[in-house]
Amino acid sequence: MLPVFVLASVVILGATTIMGIVTNSLIVVVNVADKIKGKSFNPSDLILVTLGMSNITFQFTMTVNDFSIILWSDLYFSDAVYGTFKALLYSTIFASFWFTVCLSVYYCLQIVIFTHPFLVRLKLGMSRLVPFFLGASVFTSLVISIPALWSIYKDPQNGNFSSNQSLKIELPKLSAVYLFSSNIIGCSLPLMLVGISNSLILKSLISKSTMLEKNKSDVYSPRTEARERAARTVGCLLLLYMAFYIFQILMFINFFPPSSPGFCTCLMAIYVYSPLQSIILIFGSPKLKKTLLNLLGFLKKCGNEQKETPKILFIKLRVQRTLNCKES
Repeated sequence: MLPVFVLASVVILGATTIMGIVTNSLIVVVNVADKIKGKSFNPSDLILVTLGMSNITFQFTMTVNDFSIILWSDLYFSDAVYGTFKALLYSTIFASFWFTVCLSVYYCLQIVIFTHPFLVRLKLGMSRLVPFFLGASVFTSLVISIPALWSIYKDPQNGNFSSNQSLKIELPKLSAVYLFSSNIIGCSLPLMLVGISNSLILKSLISKSTMLEKNKSDVYSPRTEARERAARTVGCLLLLYMAFYIFQILMFINFFPPSSPGFCTCLMAIYVYSPLQSIILIFGSPKLKKTLLNLLGFLKKCGNEQKETPKILFIKLRVQRTLNCKES
């Protein structure tokens, strides 16, 4: 029988996988459908679609990775398979981080007023540069993930099978040099850029709100609402990113022993990252939020109709039986 920790992990992983795939698929399908219908496909939509596809890939890779550890541990811990899974997993994680940077920087350039010539040109040409930035994010993620294939070493561990017998089990691990360097480029640098973007956005919104108060203006334009919504989205992404970053570092350095409460907490935090990020993105977009609410309303309506149907049939049968009794 599997331990309680393993069973709980499998259940939570399955639930978060379904939720993550559904919510991220919603982001992709809605935006792609609008593009097919001929509607405008702005840079933020392109970033959201890319983020959604990246999160789906990450969710699928993480699910296969963790189920392989449980079901086929001997095969998983072979050098080739272990290195391949780590490279795939890290590439999707790092890509998601860099795509988040693209979204944060895009919102920052749209909201903040810059005077430096380079930033002004960057702001004006951002629509053309977004595909390049997304491609650069994928390239960077692959470059820092592929070395995981040859950054593996064996870590001998003693496995006690009886009081008089012990067996040394050599488990593959990634080298500390690779973990440190990849963490700097793939995690720490994106986190810093998202934090800077969020700070600039908040500073800009605070200064603009101060100007409105001085002018005693009560005008609340749609543009102002969009800016505040973008600021909330970037702020929530930053908080989620920071939490994921901390838990990931704790997992990297093996801070908690396996099956301990701390290890379980880190694992659960990693599992819910993709679904929570997609929910933040959905509620940060009026179009996606409206679609989600309509979908939930439709599902609720269908559920209510199914509950009411048996009652109607019961009433009909009862009326029919009464009529038959009167006729007889």
